[in-house]
Amino acid sequence: MRALVCGLMLACLALAGGGEIRPKTGTIALYHEFAQEPPAAIKAALKDELDSIMGPLGMRFEWRNLKMSGFPDPTSELAVITFKGRCDVMGLNIHETYDPGALGWTHISDGQILPFADIDCGGIRAFAQRALMRLPADQREEAFGRAVGRVLAHELYHIFADTTRHGSSGVAKESYTVDDLLTPTFRFQDKESKELRTSKASAAVDVGVEER
Repeated sequence: MRALVCGLMLACLALAGGGEIRPKTGTIALYHEFAQEPPAAIKAALKDELDSIMGPLGMRFEWRNLKMSGFPDPTSELAVITFKGRCDVMGLNIHETYDPGALGWTHISDGQILPFADIDCGGIRAFAQRALMRLPADQREEAFGRAVGRVLAHELYHIFADTTRHGSSGVAKESYTVDDLLTPTFRFQDKESKELRTSKASAAVDVGVEER
């Protein structure tokens, strides 16, 4: 079974310029909000997986709680991420099958990709739960966190490469299997890696590092 990893959502959204909080020099701000705050182990695995995928491509992130940060600065390199649904591994059901459709969405307005994405934690959980149940209990949170991190990396590819295109394989491909979500290693292919390395966001991070 495969799940569509990304749906490009048409939206009419704008960044509000009410705040002056800027990311640290050499980082990209990820303003985020969880519908349900995940356990610490899941959140740590999510961040670690995103760093392992995006870090070698020149992307370094500073996580900011959207509720506590005010409005994002529209001049900064940033993305605004909303995590929807349950973001835990409690109460999984090995007998239940589920086809969630899209696991994440990137927003578009008037043909322009906006720095807004939604990640369906509940859909990822439901899609992968049978495989998660086969893992030892002490490995499930880390595995689930990695899966969410991979879907997030896919959406950030659309935002920072400024493209609606999908890759033929790897993190940027259009749909994932459960194995793609849970395999120990999952990365971008060369073409998509090059797009991110040469993106404005990566260049901004490099400039920030040089200025330190």
